[in-house]
Amino acid sequence: MIYYTWIDSPLGSLLLTSEGRSLTGLYLQEQKYFPNPTKDWCKAMAAEPFIQTQEQLTEYFAHQRQCFDLPLSPQGTAFQKQVWQLLLQIPFGKTISYRTLAEMIGNPMASRAVGAANGRNPISIIVPCHRVVAHNGSLTGYAGGLDRKRWLLKHEQS
Repeated sequence: MIYYTWIDSPLGSLLLTSEGRSLTGLYLQEQKYFPNPTKDWCKAMAAEPFIQTQEQLTEYFAHQRQCFDLPLSPQGTAFQKQVWQLLLQIPFGKTISYRTLAEMIGNPMASRAVGAANGRNPISIIVPCHRVVAHNGSLTGYAGGLDRKRWLLKHEQS
């Protein structure tokens, strides 16, 4: 069963998804690869861990939280999960390049594959794919849009 709810944020409405125990998705409205709830999805704000997620996001947006402590279960390939796990190691307020991320997985030639996996991250903000930038430091690609990526980076650096 897929549970879902919508919450408000400074970036607009966010769609949260769960299998009932852990967070499986956090999507910005109109983001690339946005899942559309279907009839077999169950709307339930009380499903785990939606209340805890909303509380921690509220703290994050209020500059009262830099790290999240939530049960996460992103669905993807083994390679994608490896990349997403490494994203969790990028410190708050810092950025790394796609090349550096590829080096962290032991394959410096995999920048494009890392970028593709980064773009498919189903748990935006909490799994901080917005902290990955081009090797020259420029902002490239973000499934939620470059304006939101810019906003998140500025938010974390202020």
